[in-house]
Amino acid sequence: MEFRAQIEQLLNDFLAEREDLFLIDIKFSVTDHIRVILDGDHGVTLQDCLDASRAIEFNMDRDEHDFSMEVMSAGLSEPLNMPRQYRKNIGRSLELLMNDSSEIEGELAKVEEDKITLVLKYRKPKEIGKGKVDVVEEKEIPYSDIKKALVAIKF
Repeated sequence: MEFRAQIEQLLNDFLAEREDLFLIDIKFSVTDHIRVILDGDHGVTLQDCLDASRAIEFNMDRDEHDFSMEVMSAGLSEPLNMPRQYRKNIGRSLELLMNDSSEIEGELAKVEEDKITLVLKYRKPKEIGKGKVDVVEEKEIPYSDIKKALVAIKF
């Protein structure tokens, strides 16, 4: 079996045993450095990363093929890529960059297979008279319209 296919198979076997974890990305460099990014329904611990690394490293023969490897969790700076990542962030504020370059920020209220629903809170001018009025509205956004989605970090 080819080196990359072996690594991917070992990782898939590990993830099959740990259904709470899922793969975000796996990258292979030309120097055989492997970078695995995992996420989990309840987060990813250091032990989860160690277990994934060991599941691969202990089943590979380094005399046959030498490589280096790092396993990490998807941090807050990583964009959301799949519905499962969105689901674990329900109730959090998201910053979306849309395909048309517009930006939207709102609280994630609902996740479906093809779209998400954000609760948007903003102020708009009154229709009659001076001043502004608070507006709360729900907006459904298809994944196909989202270029990049990040969890908003608030202090």
